[in-house]
Amino acid sequence: MFSDFPDEFDNYSYESEYRYDSREGGDYDRGHYTTYAIPDDVKKYISYFRDAIRENHMYDIPSLYVDFSRLTEEYYKTQSWPEVEDLVANKLVEQGGRDDIFLILYRELHYRHIYARVQGGPTLQHRFESYYNYCNLFNYILSAETPVPIELPNQWLWEIIDEFIYQFQSFSQFRSKLQKKTDSELDTLRESPKIWNVHSVLNVLHCLVDKSNINRQLEVYTSGGDPDSVSGEFGRHPLYKMLGYFSLIGLLRLHSLLGDYYQALKVLENIELNKKSMYSRVPACQITTYYYVGFAYMMMRRYADAIRTFSNVLTEQMYTLLAMCLVLHPQRIDEAVQSTLREKALAEKIARMSRGDMNEFNACFTYACPKFLSPVPPSYDAAPANYHKEPFQQQLKVFLDEVQQQQQIGIMRSYLKLYTTMPMEKMAAFLEMDEETFRNALLCFKHKMRNVVWTKGTSGLQGDFHSDSEVDFFIDKSMIHIADTKVAQRYGDFFIRQIHKLEEVSRTLTKVKIV
Repeated sequence: MFSDFPDEFDNYSYESEYRYDSREGGDYDRGHYTTYAIPDDVKKYISYFRDAIRENHMYDIPSLYVDFSRLTEEYYKTQSWPEVEDLVANKLVEQGGRDDIFLILYRELHYRHIYARVQGGPTLQHRFESYYNYCNLFNYILSAETPVPIELPNQWLWEIIDEFIYQFQSFSQFRSKLQKKTDSELDTLRESPKIWNVHSVLNVLHCLVDKSNINRQLEVYTSGGDPDSVSGEFGRHPLYKMLGYFSLIGLLRLHSLLGDYYQALKVLENIELNKKSMYSRVPACQITTYYYVGFAYMMMRRYADAIRTFSNVLTEQMYTLLAMCLVLHPQRIDEAVQSTLREKALAEKIARMSRGDMNEFNACFTYACPKFLSPVPPSYDAAPANYHKEPFQQQLKVFLDEVQQQQQIGIMRSYLKLYTTMPMEKMAAFLEMDEETFRNALLCFKHKMRNVVWTKGTSGLQGDFHSDSEVDFFIDKSMIHIADTKVAQRYGDFFIRQIHKLEEVSRTLTKVKIV
């Protein structure tokens, strides 16, 4: 399906293909290039970087990539880096020759910086030009008959994929905000349906996966074999191998943003998430993986798997998602994580959600969820409105509907934990229900506490049904028989672990003193 490279990713000419005139809404003038003053440090940096890319000095490129951030802090905190035309005017690069790939890579950094740091953010012109630059970059990599002679650090390769999806996400939200668009901008968007099209983005990611043969490599690697034996000419090259792997994570993220959680997990079926591998070398990639896998599990009502996933890597948003999962599906977690939840003032939020406070669920979901997007643009002829909120509202409704169904479960659980046997009629009266409604509520309790839980295999979609409820019960005629299934807390193990940690710290301090 994705064996052919998409037509829209042919090489673009900025001057001939770009249909948005900077004089009509753009905020900078192309005439300033010949007078742009570039600091000497930046000139030297550009020259070194250009030569490193020209000669593929793979050991110099990582440090030069880091230096881009250092020089940004020093010279370009709130303004953009020089345009390519500025570099040409200062005779730092050659356009239309051996510096073509350097210019593509430089533009990738240049536009990424505009998105992140320049006041006011990217203009419509920036968004279009950045898209065309990604077209040229991926066309260069994917259309080559043999692997391209260049190696980039894993961090940069990850950030290329991450930024590519981010800019698509940003553009999708930008085009859906019709209230502040000029007629010229609306005409440009209407005439350019292929720019940042969801099919283009998906095609690129799938092409990178296919070109690298990464799925077959991961399959062999997981079974203990040598991935190079099945990688092929392109997959053996680090550039293609890592771009293929990062594209899988990119597909996980993109499908999650579109609300297709099954497909989000499906694309990772050859990645073993529960142990570190040779591919998990970029921390930001790991955090992204666990965030979106955990969120997909949560939205699929696989709370035990979501809790396990979030507990591996925790950020502020993931702590909030973990808190919601623990309310909906209470279970024991690591004492250190539990302690951190209390320290982050989430205990009060958990208490309010446990009491069925829908406003708290709403607030926590709004804070911690990704920025969902629509795969299709709005009707530009429709009444002006902020259509970018619709995908979020749809996902919020799905989540709150599930919470609503479980609203009585927390109260029922608290009553069930107090007794070993109790007449149906009596407990129904406590909950102000008639007996038939209460019987249905008990069946709902049983159903909601029974989740698919991953046990083995690489696919995150695999699993068996388990009931993790701390109380279980059965109904005999008109009596409820209750059993407490909660395992007593093993305080001894906790103190032993803390003693081992203290001993390790003590040994470390002793070594430092000796040195």
